[in-house]
Amino acid sequence: MLNVAMLPLGFQSSCAFKVLVPLSLCPGPVACACCVYCSPSAQSQSPRAATTGATMSKPLSDHDRKKQISVRGLAGVENISALKQDFNRHLHFTLVKDRNVATRRDYYFALAHTVREHLIGRWIRTQQHYYEKDPKRVYYISLEFYMGRTLQNTMVNLALENACDEAMYQLGLDMEELEDMEEDAGLGNGGLGRLAACFLDSMASLGLAGYGYGIRYEFGIFNQKIVDGWQVEEADDWLRYGNPWEKARPEYMRPVRFYGRTEHHSDGVKWVDTQVVLALPYDTPIPGYRNNVVNTMRLWSAKAPCDFNLKDFNVGGYIQAVLDRNLAENISRVLYPNDNFFEGKELRLKQEYFVVSATLQDIIRRFKVSKFGSREIARTDFSKLPDKVAIQLNDTHPAMAIPELMRVLVDEEKLDWDTAWDICVRTCAYTNHTVLPEALERWPVDLFAHLLPRHLEIVYEINRRHLEKVAARYPGDNERLGRMSLIEECGQKRINMAHLCIVGSHAVNGVARIHSDILKATVFKDFYEMEPHKFQNKTNGITPRRWLVMCNPGLAEVIAERIGEDFIRDLDQLQRLREFVNDEAFIRDVAKVKQENKLKFAVHLEEHYKVKINPNSMFDLQVKRIHEYKRQLLNCLHIITYYNRIKKEPNKQWTPRTVMIGGKAAPGYHTAKMIIRLITAIGEVVNNDPVVGDRLKVIFLENYRVTLAERVIPASDLSEQISTAGTEASGTGNMKFMLNGALTIGTMDGANVEMAEEAGDGNLFIFGMLVDDVEALDKKGWSTTCFFSYTHPYPVLYDKIMTFKMYIELKKYMNSGLHYIVTASWTSRPL
Repeated sequence: MLNVAMLPLGFQSSCAFKVLVPLSLCPGPVACACCVYCSPSAQSQSPRAATTGATMSKPLSDHDRKKQISVRGLAGVENISALKQDFNRHLHFTLVKDRNVATRRDYYFALAHTVREHLIGRWIRTQQHYYEKDPKRVYYISLEFYMGRTLQNTMVNLALENACDEAMYQLGLDMEELEDMEEDAGLGNGGLGRLAACFLDSMASLGLAGYGYGIRYEFGIFNQKIVDGWQVEEADDWLRYGNPWEKARPEYMRPVRFYGRTEHHSDGVKWVDTQVVLALPYDTPIPGYRNNVVNTMRLWSAKAPCDFNLKDFNVGGYIQAVLDRNLAENISRVLYPNDNFFEGKELRLKQEYFVVSATLQDIIRRFKVSKFGSREIARTDFSKLPDKVAIQLNDTHPAMAIPELMRVLVDEEKLDWDTAWDICVRTCAYTNHTVLPEALERWPVDLFAHLLPRHLEIVYEINRRHLEKVAARYPGDNERLGRMSLIEECGQKRINMAHLCIVGSHAVNGVARIHSDILKATVFKDFYEMEPHKFQNKTNGITPRRWLVMCNPGLAEVIAERIGEDFIRDLDQLQRLREFVNDEAFIRDVAKVKQENKLKFAVHLEEHYKVKINPNSMFDLQVKRIHEYKRQLLNCLHIITYYNRIKKEPNKQWTPRTVMIGGKAAPGYHTAKMIIRLITAIGEVVNNDPVVGDRLKVIFLENYRVTLAERVIPASDLSEQISTAGTEASGTGNMKFMLNGALTIGTMDGANVEMAEEAGDGNLFIFGMLVDDVEALDKKGWSTTCFFSYTHPYPVLYDKIMTFKMYIELKKYMNSGLHYIVTASWTSRPL
């Protein structure tokens, strides 16, 4: 029996047994009114009603009445009591701590387990519903899921945020301090991984039977430190304290095979003498927004099989055998940090096949079973697979799903090739994320033959049949055959994974209209001409739950007071705000929220970066991965120009501006690291110039990640989206800034084009060349020597900012080519 006298933080329970009833043993609301899962009030109310419909102990003020429509909801008294009780139970029985020894992290874990309990019942019921109704399931395979933190997002989606706030307050704890104890799940490099995370949230909120499949990296994207102005990488050991949101599922562990050789027999092909690595799944719940749906993200962790030979103990090989186990488990050890530069490594190809093989085994297992929890085979007709399974390949990283699915259908399920190929194509779809040649995956055939010999044979057969169709369609066009082949013959033979994805999928999409058009006109022109029906556009999006309701609750509430809460599920509803465009009260409320966000972030900067800024200045933000095509260098040139103008006319009235640039450079990307050093060097000069004062500050935001984005985006005034036209596939940061009320300065690239159409050209600051202009300039040629001449009205004073070595490297870079058109755009950019 729970000793209520031992409950921490002065909490006294009225029913010591109330919190100890397992959900599986609960007799239901009639027999058990004390269980929090089955109390009459919990049964009669939806989760949202439970937080908004409670009777308060005192009359509601006018402010409280307005908060009735608040996106955060009101905290019911009974909910607060139950939350406190659950919190203390987990502190005692899950963490085995009391208030005398509990740390702030212990309190975070107790709260996380408490909130997680509200997910479990919904999670189980959602999966039961899917098995009963047998809908078509969506499987989103991605090597990156940039999830960020989970606690606050879960509380928002379950309408628990206010109740948890109040419960923690009554227990003498600060909610923000507890939230800050959570590690970012940084299992992604940037936009591609964050898009995958947003997709999972949206599928759950729409009630779609969606699953995310990826790798449970032990070390996520590196932590960035700035030392003497330079980027230094540190390992992101995000699991060192454990992860309260995941659940290991060893019963669904799957073997994944590598190496070996193939044997061809009359009854088919066998892949033999392979090395086996086990894939252990960890499930994370993905709650929809207040709809009782909880989907699953399943991440695979590599484990070595326990097949030691006993003689190893006697012959001295035991230690080596243990070390070899570690080599096998390296597959899920670390996230590769380069997502826009392909570098063929055996470990990376292992990761790609590892997640694909384990996932397809799981998909086929689920397809075959008949009901929830059953392992009996109920469905063996694979012609129905495309009617029940949709596999979405997030870029070319999971491209191995195509030959792997063919191997399973042909070698294991004994389907003929044509039938298996039809099933494969109708099941798979491919999203392309880049047009940059250096980012496209091309795996050496020799590596493929060594690591995945059977799959190389399958790829060769796919290519042979594909080229036969091309030759029949375009007889005598041998150049086209070479361009469309899956195997690149020039130099070292390589497999073009993008070509494999196109041939093996029924749909191919870009992630913005301009990006999709470029794919059809250039990169995949031959494929589009042959099969135009495959190509389509799906412009990227973001989830408003995290990127407005959670990170900017003040603005969300101002909007909800005017148009209600439907915009949280349907952003088209924001068009109703046009009615308030001249409403002074609305404009004043929005401005007040923005200023509060800026003040809050200014305090954060002072605490963490030791920089004091003017919160009334314009917050000018460019936060994204550091890459040449994203043109942080162009922003640097603009800052220098602005600095020189202030120095030249110090008595002129200048709009105070705080420029913040953040992002990580891939560890092996020297130019990107040089750009970071240039930014920090500019800051060292500008921030210490008494003539400039607080009229201009330059800050590099160290270790930019999802959590930092959630802080800075609501505070921003100006969003820099200035990539070279035709290079940014879409961008999603541009949408997050605009959703939070920032103005956009940018080029007609990626999703900026469609944003300008929606918002009106007059509501964005557009400059620079169009895609056609860039192409024309590339053909014409243009000298960058004017960059170092006096054609620009305000020459750059390099001697004050850069070392001689930095100056020489930058000058060499600027003169080496025109691919990203930095200098031409610099002269055209407005201040």
